[in-house]
Amino acid sequence: MPTFSPPTFEFIVDRSLSGIRIDSFLIKHLRNYTPWRIQRIVAAGGVRINNAVAEQTDRIFKGQTVSVRLIEAPDKLLAPKEMELEIIYQDEWLIVVNKPADLIVHPVGEEQSRTLANGLQHFLDQQTGTKGILRPGMVHRLDRQTSGAIAVALTYNAHAKLAGEFEASRVSKSYLAIVEGVIERDEGRIDRPIGKARSGMHVLMSCRPDAVKARNSKTNFRVLERFPNHTLVLARPVTGRNHQIRVHFAHIGHPLIGDEFYKAHGKFHPNYADLNDGESRTVETGFPIKRHALHAVQLEFAHPITSRWETFIAPLPSDFLQTLGKLRKQQVVQR
Repeated sequence: MPTFSPPTFEFIVDRSLSGIRIDSFLIKHLRNYTPWRIQRIVAAGGVRINNAVAEQTDRIFKGQTVSVRLIEAPDKLLAPKEMELEIIYQDEWLIVVNKPADLIVHPVGEEQSRTLANGLQHFLDQQTGTKGILRPGMVHRLDRQTSGAIAVALTYNAHAKLAGEFEASRVSKSYLAIVEGVIERDEGRIDRPIGKARSGMHVLMSCRPDAVKARNSKTNFRVLERFPNHTLVLARPVTGRNHQIRVHFAHIGHPLIGDEFYKAHGKFHPNYADLNDGESRTVETGFPIKRHALHAVQLEFAHPITSRWETFIAPLPSDFLQTLGKLRKQQVVQR
């Protein structure tokens, strides 16, 4: 009978974690382990600092090598969920996924298993061969019904650095949106503060003067194609507010096709006043797409480890392509 050989991982201490206790250091790197389990591994002699067995009170410093023999299984696990994932890019530090519509990013409320995080946990478990050794680290999000590129960190260092880049808006995000009506300007900037709407719904946002805690918000856009009653635009948010693109275009009178919340000029759809943002729903649009027509088509940022500027493209899903096809056919008929 083959004997079990616990996996061993090795980390080099960088400046950001220099001086902290060994258990705190390992908790950051091994996110599927609780502090209690990490402390047990240290107490059992499973951790070394520069080849010397670590004590629980030891502190680590920049440049040291920490090796940990995982003699116990992880005990803080995301429920792995097998699902089909379109991986755009992967290396040892991060994954970029083309998220489908009708999938939330991470567990929330009653939805604890069918999320992108759960799907990625299953994907990583299959790659490592050991359940829960790696845990996907979400550094940004997309709305449930928004499809497209989303970056996920696989290590503590990658997560910390990439999260900082997103927070500081040193990331370029490009979205394709199909909006109602014909936008006359070829390009422009929507510069309107966004805050929480005074609607009683915690998920709704607004550009109206009565919005709560409104924050500076800017979206650049360029018209790519005009149809008789709709416009295809490329939108680049300068800031990162909740529902920003949807709220901004609705505010100027051009809500997205299929937007379940936002109507033109700051009004809301009453049909969805009793629904939460995480709930699955379809919207009748008269087109193949049955959700808001928004796709995160391109994501650009400096790689958190190599510092090389990277560009990731997320192909359009079939419902978006079919809707564009129908709009183009209508345009030909009306000519």
